[in-house]
Amino acid sequence: MRVLTEHHHEIEQRPVVSILETVEIQTGKREVLQEFDYLIEAPNWLKSGKELIYNAKGCIYTFDLMTKESRRIDTGICDHCNNDHVLSPEHDQLAVSHHTFEDRQSRIYTLPIEGGTPTLITPIAPSYLHGWSPDGLSLAYCAERNDEYDIYTIPVKGGLETRLTDSQGLNDGPEYSPDGRYLWFNSVRSGLMQLWRMKADGSEQLQMTFDESNSWFAHLSPDGKSVSYITYRKGDVAPGDHPPNKEVEIRLMSSEGGDYVTLVKLFGGQGTLNVNSWSPCGKKLAFVSYRLK
Repeated sequence: MRVLTEHHHEIEQRPVVSILETVEIQTGKREVLQEFDYLIEAPNWLKSGKELIYNAKGCIYTFDLMTKESRRIDTGICDHCNNDHVLSPEHDQLAVSHHTFEDRQSRIYTLPIEGGTPTLITPIAPSYLHGWSPDGLSLAYCAERNDEYDIYTIPVKGGLETRLTDSQGLNDGPEYSPDGRYLWFNSVRSGLMQLWRMKADGSEQLQMTFDESNSWFAHLSPDGKSVSYITYRKGDVAPGDHPPNKEVEIRLMSSEGGDYVTLVKLFGGQGTLNVNSWSPCGKKLAFVSYRLK
């Protein structure tokens, strides 16, 4: 099986069993929801608290937490979706990153959450979605332009994109804080991949993690007070790589910065925690761990 890494190139993926799990924030207690005999990735939690969304085999699925049943969302032409998918603030719209037929480059589309005809938002590729602003008006994403990966925003109805970072090397994973004031992202500009925060207009870029790990994908809790993220051990990967099948950690820290706590140690990486997977009540995270066949 071939997958596209967050570093935006294809790698060979060994066959895996995917384990969809949740973990309680206060206790660290893990619960296995279901095992899949193929690759699934990146759970989002729907506002009802009763369903998750994940991607598998290029499609997007809902997962009912009560029945443990999955249902494919009709995404029309978007049948090669990667693990960069987010929900609108009201959860009535879904935005996906889809590798288009003509050049296999990722472009961002929106469509109704119940399924329907996708609308192209970013004609320029590659563009990898990560955030939807709380006011519903903007999308934030990582994009390669002129051989540099930077953070961009674009109106949710399409239009001109705005570049927010310009440091050399990979800048990735932008996600809005719940109040819309900040965008969190990860950047290799310090030598290792670390978490950063900036104002929503790109100003005041501030490093937020400083440990000897490679930290990816900051996800803000519903109340905006906590941040979950995933880390690779230094030396296990190149700072700009986010591969599957590694020993990783899911960590928590205050959104004001400071010390972290390790919530989960697992075998995973790519696909485990690409998108915001906080439960609406803020008491759990959903994630995917893996087991090689």
